[in-house]
Amino acid sequence: MQTYYFYLNSAEAYTYVTKAPLLDKEPEFIWVDCTRADVIHRAEAWQKEMLELTQITLNEYHVRDILNVEHPCIFDAMDDYNLLIFRKLITPDDKINAGESALEKHESVFGLATTPINFILSSQVLITVREAGNRAVEAYVERTETILCRPIEEQNKPRKLALNPLDLSLRLLNSMVDGYLDLRIPLTRRVEFWQQELLQGHRRFTQWNQLLQENMAFQQMENLCEEQIEALLELRDEIVENYSHIKGKKRAEKQDIMLVRVDDLSSHVERIQKHTTRLRGAIQAAMDLHFSAIANQTNENMRILAIITAIFAPLTLLTGIYGMNFDIIPGLKDPMGFWIMMAAMLICTVVLIIFFYRRHLVGRGERSVMDMLAQQHKDQHVNLFWFLDYEPLKQTVKGTLKEVEKLTKLK
Repeated sequence: MQTYYFYLNSAEAYTYVTKAPLLDKEPEFIWVDCTRADVIHRAEAWQKEMLELTQITLNEYHVRDILNVEHPCIFDAMDDYNLLIFRKLITPDDKINAGESALEKHESVFGLATTPINFILSSQVLITVREAGNRAVEAYVERTETILCRPIEEQNKPRKLALNPLDLSLRLLNSMVDGYLDLRIPLTRRVEFWQQELLQGHRRFTQWNQLLQENMAFQQMENLCEEQIEALLELRDEIVENYSHIKGKKRAEKQDIMLVRVDDLSSHVERIQKHTTRLRGAIQAAMDLHFSAIANQTNENMRILAIITAIFAPLTLLTGIYGMNFDIIPGLKDPMGFWIMMAAMLICTVVLIIFFYRRHLVGRGERSVMDMLAQQHKDQHVNLFWFLDYEPLKQTVKGTLKEVEKLTKLK
């Protein structure tokens, strides 16, 4: 648990931060950063510590919500404070212990794991409860520790410190949401991989279980973004209705600026949600195209088998007739009977092939649909001067050249 005291120098109008309270000044606000290890198995003692440090009495049900590692995103307003639970997607940058030795077990839904960050927010206090290894929050803590090493007059340069708990909360949320935007490129590359696997024509696609898991992970990502947007909208409503309840007493950012920052966070989450929806649609379109190609290939195979059956049906009839066990069959003892029968069968075969060819059922030279989808058009070039081949333009250019020649001769 770490505590930071933010003070305002009213004379020169700059903010500075310390790790210990100053005896002769009242802090603008206090930030208490806790890990879940500070709360689990000692919830009552932690409540008493927060009461002594911040003078805030935490609701028992809110403490239970904080202890629940799988609690969804919510925002709840109280008379003394507001509670915001924001679930963050665990990225490779996070060093959160999720193995067997972890203090708490994370439920991984289709390979997607999230971690909660709890914000207890009032006009003069911000309490954050997070898991150790949360890179977004720890990066901000490291930056604050770096600022502490500077002189008080230089702490607010080149980047201003937070002015109130709401401002600091939005900065922490912004650092987490900005990391989501970096996920768009790897997610897009993953979808491109599945599209290539589904539409390749060299081997049969067998990774259906893994594809289903990743498709459901995209859906879970959409649900997570929807929960985050709802929590941020409730926070925005609280800023609109009760901004005087959560802003700093001495100095605070204007309400419009806070609303703009909340809207910016919501728009970032919405961009990720829409991008994930588009990627799910791309995977679904590739699956539909794959099944359509398979169905078309099956129809093509059945067409070929039907043609072969139609060609061999008359031959089977002739051989069946002359294979009957009768003593007297016309041409049975004729020395040329075998060759006459072979000629008749050959003529019948040629006639049927010509008939099917005229009906465009054979000899079309089509490739497999899967092969056509999988082929790489390496020799395709875009003609940037395609408009020069446009016939009306050619005639106009020729007419202009003739007029120029006439004028040249007259001169």
